Amino acid sequence: MGLARVLPILRWLPDYGRGALASDLLAAVIVTLMLVPQALAYALLAGLPPEVGLYASMLPLLLYALFGTSATLAVGPVAVASLMTASALSGIAAPGSAEYVAAALVLAALSGLVLVAMGLLRLGFLANFLSHPVISGFVTASGILIAASQLRHLLGVEASGHNLLEMGAALIAGLEHVHFTTLATGLAVWAYLVGSRRYLAGGFARLGLSQGAAALLAKAAPVSAVIVTTLLAWGLGFGERGVALVGEVPSGLPTLAMPSVDPALWSTLAPAAVLISLVGFVESVSVAQTLAAKRRQRIDPNQELIALGLANLGAGTSGGSPVSGGFSRSVVNFEAGAATPLAGAFTALGIAVATLALTAPLAFLPKATLAATIIVAVGTLIDLPAIKRTWAYSRSDGAAMLATLALTLLHGVESGILAGVGLSLALHLYRTSRPHSAVVGRVPGSEHFRNVRRHAVETDERLAILRIDESLYFANARYLEDTVMALAARQPGLRHVVLACQAVNVIDASALESLEAINARLRDAAIALHLAEVKGPVMDRLAHTDFCRALTGRVYLSTYDAWRALHDERATETSPAACGGAGLAGGEASRAPAAGPEPITGTALAVGRFRTHRGDYP
Repeated sequence: MGLARVLPILRWLPDYGRGALASDLLAAVIVTLMLVPQALAYALLAGLPPEVGLYASMLPLLLYALFGTSATLAVGPVAVASLMTASALSGIAAPGSAEYVAAALVLAALSGLVLVAMGLLRLGFLANFLSHPVISGFVTASGILIAASQLRHLLGVEASGHNLLEMGAALIAGLEHVHFTTLATGLAVWAYLVGSRRYLAGGFARLGLSQGAAALLAKAAPVSAVIVTTLLAWGLGFGERGVALVGEVPSGLPTLAMPSVDPALWSTLAPAAVLISLVGFVESVSVAQTLAAKRRQRIDPNQELIALGLANLGAGTSGGSPVSGGFSRSVVNFEAGAATPLAGAFTALGIAVATLALTAPLAFLPKATLAATIIVAVGTLIDLPAIKRTWAYSRSDGAAMLATLALTLLHGVESGILAGVGLSLALHLYRTSRPHSAVVGRVPGSEHFRNVRRHAVETDERLAILRIDESLYFANARYLEDTVMALAARQPGLRHVVLACQAVNVIDASALESLEAINARLRDAAIALHLAEVKGPVMDRLAHTDFCRALTGRVYLSTYDAWRALHDERATETSPAACGGAGLAGGEASRAPAAGPEPITGTALAVGRFRTHRGDYP
């Protein structure tokens, strides 16, 4: 069982049968046909030689098949990681140079180490710090940047830049040098791919193919575009006419070698590696969880970190670039019926065969074909209507999304994602620093309590029940103090304040100090502080604190119990017992209200019933 936890393949391999093998082989053939042009295109996007994309599609897929938990996640080069790779390496060496390729290997290995370390430390939760609007803004901006970066290959001009402004200025300056044969080739491929996405599946379906088969064939359209334009370039001599071609692609499998261990290079690339790891993990896990849910399967996010980390380490030691799970390929893998992660291993074998047998004809492949393929592929990443939807629902989320998008477009990929992380954390702190709370009253004739501003409820001028709808921690501790004291100031006849804590999962040390201050200030104002519906784990920690011993009121199991006890006339004439064992002076603590339910008080909380019956607190 311990080994199966490290190698998930051991869990399902003993039951692997012919049916699963046939499904995995079929899915592998389809994904291989899709991955070959994508691997070449994403290498071009990253500024790397085309063979690097192929190398990144072999060993990483084998390693993920051994260690991954998703049956359908297709790992390999993806658009966003390729863009981030190009951005990270642009200031280190000239794109395509030996130094540039060496730096890409270091970046992949570093990303792998970061992911593996996060997995071993079970830090998968860190991905939650990237909110969905921020990720959506970053991915949309990345899609726009990727499309803009490929326009130079579509136009046949020299243009580059780190952001949209620089790219736009370079493209405008190069318009007078547009190569029209290149442009015609690129536009024809673009139109064909767009038309295929919209109409080809329906055409195949009208010919009698099943809907699933028709959709899969339509998604293989880039393969036919590669074949046709390669033959045209070879037959019509596009190279002699000035059309940029892929050029010679080395034949053979990659050799295993350690990447450079230059400390200066590693330290320079470390921040970019962390960002690529985080974004790649979020993208991969989102896709894997979505597809797993459709089959009522589950994935282990921490094991996915290890699997993706080892895949990137494999890329770094086998001549590849950073990899992660691709959305479009994973969907195709799912729809093609992949039954286990072995479909990815078979895909790696297919890429190996292509690398051995197809490198000679690939030399005639126009770069404009790959550029058009990338532009059409990243169209699914761009979701501008999401800005309007998000803004309409939440101005703060919409502002974070817009800021991430704008910074990514106008300043660069690293700035955009760092701003996104910062904005996600800032939004969380802002929202939780002003937690929603409500003074509640009893719904007549029931045990339910609702906001006095929204419902017709029973209230008592001597009793205020404040429902707290957030955990209490350092960022909102002072806000709670202000809220309670403002409530006390508004009700001159107030004698009891009950904090209804059903939504409070955590009370940290700062919040505990605020509760102690609230208790003391209310005591000075002759007001007793009570708690209700405190969760068991929270009560476990409070039970041993000075606050619990000094509490002027009681801890009630439910808000209704507190209402019954404190709304009674006799309750307002006595001082309730403290929750930790010490009542108020004068022996008044012994005069508990007879009409109310028996709350847990005194030593019963510290060492008695609370200790032996944890079910008393939810």
